[in-house]
Amino acid sequence: MRQLFVILGIIIFVFGQNPTGIAAYAETFPDIILLPEGFRPEGVVVGRGHHIYAGSLANGAIFRSDLRTGQGEIIVPGQEGRIAVGLSFDKRSNFLFVAGGGTGAGYVYDAQSGATVEVYQLTAPGSFINDVVVTRSAAYFTDSFRPFLYRIALGPRGQLPDPSTVEEIPLSGDFVFIPGVGVFNTNGIDATPNGKSLLIVNSETGELYNVDPQSGDAFSIDLGGETVPGGDGILLDGKTLYVVQNFLNQIAVVQLNAAFTAGEITAHIMNPAFDVPTTIAEFGNSLYAVNARFGTPPTPETEYEIVQVTKEN
Repeated sequence: MRQLFVILGIIIFVFGQNPTGIAAYAETFPDIILLPEGFRPEGVVVGRGHHIYAGSLANGAIFRSDLRTGQGEIIVPGQEGRIAVGLSFDKRSNFLFVAGGGTGAGYVYDAQSGATVEVYQLTAPGSFINDVVVTRSAAYFTDSFRPFLYRIALGPRGQLPDPSTVEEIPLSGDFVFIPGVGVFNTNGIDATPNGKSLLIVNSETGELYNVDPQSGDAFSIDLGGETVPGGDGILLDGKTLYVVQNFLNQIAVVQLNAAFTAGEITAHIMNPAFDVPTTIAEFGNSLYAVNARFGTPPTPETEYEIVQVTKEN
């Protein structure tokens, strides 16, 4: 009982010294994280601690923010000729892996300093490297304009290989590629916990696939006749797959079976603050969706943000 009174006394003293203490605590982990004006974000990922990173379509810049405060800074300055689309993080090396869109490249940055660690030319410029996931053994990049994945093998502690070792993996099996100028096929990508399967979404068809990372053989994930049209970034949490449906302004919640071969759409997460979200990251019981605002003409003053929502399982 004496310990209880001591604890209560400390609480009363703290908030007596700082009457706004309760409000200040409530304001941590804000629901909206503002990005720089004119930033044009697309990819987002959570790194070490409370850090979240967003990349710019405009010039490849990377912005790092603190989830607790919403405050942040640009750690990778934008430069002409670079683009940042999907992002992935390797906690072993503290490296950020970034899909380079129409450059055909994949970039690796130091998440602390923002320094460029390596550049991998995955394919010729003009294709669209859209997203990336890092597993224990490799980084895999998607290409929205070609039916291929690109693999960068990693060492035991996430060591990077020589750029000449990039592997091109053709997608086969059930995968359906829709040809056409500007047609976005393969988009978001994630991996099962053991890294033995990759999960991808085709934005054009709304189909989900389970892909063998070695052969590229793709098996269509049976959703009982349903699809996820406009599927963009995806995130696997246990057996729950979250699929961002960009222009629909929602996140589909898909419950998968143990083999990741079939599932059911059980809910859709919506938020009035969504404005064409593209990709998501997770922290605790929250998802963080970045608003690309593709329906709004970009200007140097256009506002962009990351929106926090609660997971649904």
